[in-house]
Amino acid sequence: FLETAAYFCMKPKMGEKEVSPHSFFSIWHEFSSDFKDFWKKENKLILQERVKEAEEVCRQKKGKSLYNIRPKHDSGIVSINCSHT
Repeated sequence: FLETAAYFCMKPKMGEKEVSPHSFFSIWHEFSSDFKDFWKKENKLILQERVKEAEEVCRQKKGKSLYNIRPKHDSGIVSINCSHT
């Protein structure tokens, strides 16, 4: 524990010889709570952006025809009868 506290440059409070677990973990708890809140907000924003992108892709695909429509050309008996009249 003391090595971990030293790694994070924790110093004992006034009147204490060593960093107490209570002081270290109270700071760590605040940090981890804030980090979790920001993480959730960031994930929510990323999800909203992805949903918008997916909706845009769907709109673009709906705008395009799924099949091609070709103009009808007369063929067979109808074309023969119409061209001779």
